[in-house]
Amino acid sequence: MDLFPKAFQSDLANLMRWRRDVRRFRTDPVDRALLQDCLDTFLLAPSVGLSEPWRVIRVDSAAARTAAHNNFQNANQDALQGYSGEKAALYTGLKLSGMQDAPVHLAVYCDEATDKGSGLGAKTMPEMRRYSVVGAINLFWLAARARGLGVGWVSILDEAQLAQDLTVSADWRLVAYLCVGWPQTSDTTPELETLGWDTRRGHLPIETR
Repeated sequence: MDLFPKAFQSDLANLMRWRRDVRRFRTDPVDRALLQDCLDTFLLAPSVGLSEPWRVIRVDSAAARTAAHNNFQNANQDALQGYSGEKAALYTGLKLSGMQDAPVHLAVYCDEATDKGSGLGAKTMPEMRRYSVVGAINLFWLAARARGLGVGWVSILDEAQLAQDLTVSADWRLVAYLCVGWPQTSDTTPELETLGWDTRRGHLPIETR
């Protein structure tokens, strides 16, 4: 007997299909209570040794946002140098950040020095703390999408510069810079696929040993 009914399973599958990386946002504000409701899903996430190493900064001030956006622009220009020809031309046309329009910016860090959890499961694989943060982000992302919000993950950043601009602890490591807001459109197909950057696999290759 299934723990959850088929209708719920189908809705969950649809939610995962509609969870897309959003880069085109409306500028309408997001209610703080609604955002907090979504962020509370971090507390439901599993974490290695129950360490709960996630640390979330809401980037609100004009100065901090300007610094983060300048950071992205500089890093994006550097990244472009790694491509040539047709790929470089395609890269220049990609919208890789929604930072200018998204009403909410979140910098999500992993506290590498947390003593919560007493190091259980992280002594041989300390990176498990960061993986725990990624898992929590995924729950937040699904919760936001279920409420109509979109989330965009900005990964083209100079981590050291961002840490300096946000004055974060030396023990924190950036996992994600997230833009959150109401998407201009909704689509189940990733924009990178639509624009021809790459294609999504049709099946999961599984190896046997």
